[in-house]
Amino acid sequence: MPRQAWSGKRERQYEHIKDGLLERGEKKDTAEQIAARTVNKERARSGEAKQRSRASVQDLSSGRRGGLRSHTGAGGRTKAQLYADAKRQQVPGRSRMTKAELEKALS
Repeated sequence: MPRQAWSGKRERQYEHIKDGLLERGEKKDTAEQIAARTVNKERARSGEAKQRSRASVQDLSSGRRGGLRSHTGAGGRTKAQLYADAKRQQVPGRSRMTKAELEKALS
């Protein structure tokens, strides 16, 4: 991976992401790949990279996307995640429920 162009901040970011993935049980190669892709995307978003894809610039940032998809993020679980849980638990009437109603039915 061409990490020579990375600044000290990006190196630290890479190590932080990689360490977090390893703690969660990812394989070393997978953790390194995900960390490098995340850092490269952030470099593209901030204008540090020479090349960038449209998706890298217009998509949600990595931190925001992770927060939206986590089970404990700012908004909690998404409605789709709650619906999937309700489906597994066979909650009746789940298709007509709002996010708040799904949360209440699952708690």
